Amino acid sequence: MKKTRLSYSRKIKGKTNYKKRLELLKSRKNRLVIRRTNKYIIIQIVSYESDGDKILASVNSKELKKLGWKNSCKNISASYLTGLLLGKKAEDKKLKEAILDLGLQTHIKGSSLYSALKGVVDSGFKVPVSKKVFPPTDRIEGKHISEKISKEFEGLKNKILK
Repeated sequence: MKKTRLSYSRKIKGKTNYKKRLELLKSRKNRLVIRRTNKYIIIQIVSYESDGDKILASVNSKELKKLGWKNSCKNISASYLTGLLLGKKAEDKKLKEAILDLGLQTHIKGSSLYSALKGVVDSGFKVPVSKKVFPPTDRIEGKHISEKISKEFEGLKNKILK
């Protein structure tokens, strides 16, 4: 009978890259985790603890609806506003910096993941990142979709920054 060694179950399911995770944890900094679902963008600031990761701050783009956002919670504009909202929550909790953790998601320059990151950076939170990956400001403001979204974006952005 041949013996087989079972690997980590999350690695088998394709949910965790343990080599990349170990590199992030060695930095001993908080991680800025950005995840995209079918309907929402979820952004969290997570710190490592031996008994499990601890979430220090978390925002779901669904919270934009409570602030008056009437459009999709997954587009580039909504992800930027979600990042801005997390940055404000982090500021209230006196969190100042983190490193980016995108996990196993495909990250493409100018995508909603980087739009969310730009929102976090614009709120004053420090994340080491190249500015080349951010989407253009007209796409963040929603001008490529409609003028109505652009106006709603500006109003909600000012509301978050107050």
